[in-house]
Amino acid sequence: MKAAILVGQKKHLILDEIQLPSKLDYGQVLVRVICSGICGSQIGEVDGVKGPDKFLPHLLGHEGGGIVEKVGKGVSRVKKNDRVVMHWRKGFGIESATPNYKWGKTNINAGWITTFNEYAVVSENRITPIPEEIDFETAALLGCAVTTGFGVINNDAKLKIGESIVIFGVGSVGMNEIQGASLVSAYPIIAVDLYDHKLEQAKKFGATHVINAAKEVNVAAEIFKIMGKNGVDVAIDNTGNTSVIEIAYEITSTTGRTILVGVPDIQKKTSLYTLPLHFDKKLVGSHGGGCLPSVDIPNYLKLIQSSKLKLKNMITHHFSLSNINQAFEEMRTGHVGKCMIVVTNV
Repeated sequence: MKAAILVGQKKHLILDEIQLPSKLDYGQVLVRVICSGICGSQIGEVDGVKGPDKFLPHLLGHEGGGIVEKVGKGVSRVKKNDRVVMHWRKGFGIESATPNYKWGKTNINAGWITTFNEYAVVSENRITPIPEEIDFETAALLGCAVTTGFGVINNDAKLKIGESIVIFGVGSVGMNEIQGASLVSAYPIIAVDLYDHKLEQAKKFGATHVINAAKEVNVAAEIFKIMGKNGVDVAIDNTGNTSVIEIAYEITSTTGRTILVGVPDIQKKTSLYTLPLHFDKKLVGSHGGGCLPSVDIPNYLKLIQSSKLKLKNMITHHFSLSNINQAFEEMRTGHVGKCMIVVTNV
């Protein structure tokens, strides 16, 4: 099968043929990957933002839509031909051993889920079945962008009706944070980004105010103009940019919550005045929005089926698996929205 392989940090992925394991271990599921989103964390993996990669060479990707081809012993939550969401957060079911693929004589490492490959051996607790009427691109979005975005709103920020929120960085996770904030009737919902086309899209998802940080000299001052001197109830940073983190913390009220979703480069440091944290101000690091896919995905499916969620129009570009490096480069420019990789045909 074809797969995109990370062989070195800050290098292009290599697309080549690799071999599946000869058999499935206990709790493993073989999935044919139909499509996969690209999350900003994969760019971080390639760039080594968390430090040296100890598992090279390895496969990548953690949000996908696919079809179950075969199940290993012990698997009870899915069966052959089920359509599934592939997600990196743990759900219900067995956590299996991680698979080893072969690239010639070289072992290729993989975690409990990978999606930049035509077939994937996945742990049972990293997939959730979906109805046949749900398309695979929606499934891929549910693998991370939706569950993380909504989880940040529900679980990390615990946003309430009428509370104010600022969201820095409106990629696919940010768009779903905006959509989640809108669903709980937050106000105002302020979106901050560097690109007008993303901010225009943010308005369609529920942003009441937008700020282009590339055009504003003092973003914090612009937010205080909207909110007054007290600041906002919730500020979310999706960028991982340390200077943006400092702004997000600055404009959060003394009783508010600053939520960090983006991960800074390991070599970058953030400077914050921490005294308010000894009282009512909170600073929280998010891990996938604390979502539980086996519970949350069925709930979000109900919203999709009742037309309360807008998902497909956040996808702006499609690429084949063979053009995955081009997709990465386009994402780095900031001129595209959500990129979807077409891995195999249905």
